[in-house]
Amino acid sequence: MALDRRRALTARLRRSGVLTEAAWLAAFEAVPRETFLSRFFVPVGGGWRAVARGDDGWLDQVYTDQVLVTQLDGDESAWDRARAGDVVTGTPTCSSSMPTIMAIMLEALRTGERARVLEIGTGTGYNTALLCHRVGATNVSTVDIDGALVRTAGAALAEAGYEPESVTGDGARGLPGSAPFDRVLCTCAVSGIPPAWVEQTRPGGLLVTTLNRPIGAGLVRLVAEEGTVAHGRVLSQDGRFMPLRAHRHADPGDLLAEVRDTEAGHSRRTSLPASAVLSPSSPLEFFASLELEGVLPAYPGDDGVVYLLHPDGSWVRHAERNGRYSVAQGGPRFLWDLAEQARVRWRKLGKPGRSRFGVTVDGDRQEFWLDEPGSPHRWRLGG
Repeated sequence: MALDRRRALTARLRRSGVLTEAAWLAAFEAVPRETFLSRFFVPVGGGWRAVARGDDGWLDQVYTDQVLVTQLDGDESAWDRARAGDVVTGTPTCSSSMPTIMAIMLEALRTGERARVLEIGTGTGYNTALLCHRVGATNVSTVDIDGALVRTAGAALAEAGYEPESVTGDGARGLPGSAPFDRVLCTCAVSGIPPAWVEQTRPGGLLVTTLNRPIGAGLVRLVAEEGTVAHGRVLSQDGRFMPLRAHRHADPGDLLAEVRDTEAGHSRRTSLPASAVLSPSSPLEFFASLELEGVLPAYPGDDGVVYLLHPDGSWVRHAERNGRYSVAQGGPRFLWDLAEQARVRWRKLGKPGRSRFGVTVDGDRQEFWLDEPGSPHRWRLGG
């Protein structure tokens, strides 16, 4: 029964075009995702409900092409409370990623059969197992900051027949004792590329990760050079992950509370919908994110209302009603003016999509550029 579901999921990934290599098709068909997802949370109302092996629909959900959350707030007691029948609240801190995104990242890694791979973010261990099947467990090292997750994942990996090097530690530091690696894959999102990853990758090796950006997140692939220098591209496929714990953004709630207490600003109409700036499906979103670095979106629950907030005190309230848009903005900068200017500039540059952008890393000096590394159009990664 589980094998049939694995084959069906693999076939869906192949038909959608995200899984094309025979070796990865074999890995997805061979590795039992259910071994790594004996329990998880599913969203219900404004909270989470616990689902465990043997519950009605458990196996069906395991083989959906969806993210499955396995930990909330790093607090294991949340599971016991949810299992007792409560609907619990909390922020996901571990999950099994959407198989589509896993397939995209694994194929982007361009690994051979015996490449040495460092995985940042062990999580449930499912992605680790896919890597082990592809390159051999002796060529895989995985690190996670949460020791309990490393132990649980290690047990599941052993049950599935894999014994990679599994370490509890700060993923941003990599694993210097096991370096160099041919490939580095981070299954968490980062605000900037940790120089240690580049340093621990052989020159010519590849690094694949997702960027933790409140607007314009997504995948990047870099080629390592000597030392802590690397260059690469923003990938056309979108992918968004929970951040490495040290790379989490500030909660916009406090900023929103300050704005709503003193919400007197300059109001006007606008022709630019908020979705054009904030939706991952919008062709403008990535460019707008570069022009609005550090800006946090907030969704207060008011119908048709979105806020953009910056720690410097700048804010905008965007509202849609009957197909018409209005904004109120205040603080040292008028953020919606900047968004509209970004749209004008984007059009003049030929409406570049995310695949026209690249990344250069030189230690802590990191930047985006348009089309070529020497382009006059450059933005600092991480603001």
